[in-house]
Amino acid sequence: MQRSNVRLLAPTAMAAALTFATTSPAHAAVEWDGDADNGGTAVFASVVCDDPSYVYQPDWNDGRGKIFAFTKAVGSERCEGLGIAGRTLTDGRTYWFGWESMTKTGNAQTVFQWKSWGTDAEQDQNYPVLMKVEDSLLKIWYVAPGEQWIAAGSVPWTPGTWNKIELGIDARSSTSGSFSLYVNGQLVADRHDVRTWDLKGNVPRWGTYGSTITGVESVNWVDGLTMGSTRGDVD
Repeated sequence: MQRSNVRLLAPTAMAAALTFATTSPAHAAVEWDGDADNGGTAVFASVVCDDPSYVYQPDWNDGRGKIFAFTKAVGSERCEGLGIAGRTLTDGRTYWFGWESMTKTGNAQTVFQWKSWGTDAEQDQNYPVLMKVEDSLLKIWYVAPGEQWIAAGSVPWTPGTWNKIELGIDARSSTSGSFSLYVNGQLVADRHDVRTWDLKGNVPRWGTYGSTITGVESVNWVDGLTMGSTRGDVD
């Protein structure tokens, strides 16, 4: 609402204010809209689903439109959407990712990875930031060089229920990086002075992965993927 004690600006000040208003960027600036309705799995750089795992895009007629259903079948380890089509991420800046997630069980294992490129000697950190659904908890970890797992936060997770996730990562190859996680508007993790960018760079991965749960099926439904530079861009 407009306050009643507004003072009129002088003409020169008014002109400056109008110039600023017309040249300032909008608050919300979605850099990537990865919703399943925008071309299905083509929104990802690639999809990695071990046989016989698969990803499909159901529409349940609930107003969401198409969603991603990452299905890790019995006998396999993973089904994930990897990276962002047509886009190479860089260090020295902040990325915010927003999406909604629902899992079939309380043990879908890894549902998000900030995954490093390369293998073995090409990596110092395999996955600096990683999220798991385990024991009906959503857990977020910082994994430091040398595979040092440091718990960063957790929140109760109910299978069959949609949850809004907002994850911000300040990508830094030094230990000046940071990351923050909000789940359904609640701050779950806020870590600073950490290394969040590996030797050959990083990409986001969404889906379900678990080398210890190959004997059971796990499903992670994902809707409304977006990326921006601030939390407000993806809320």
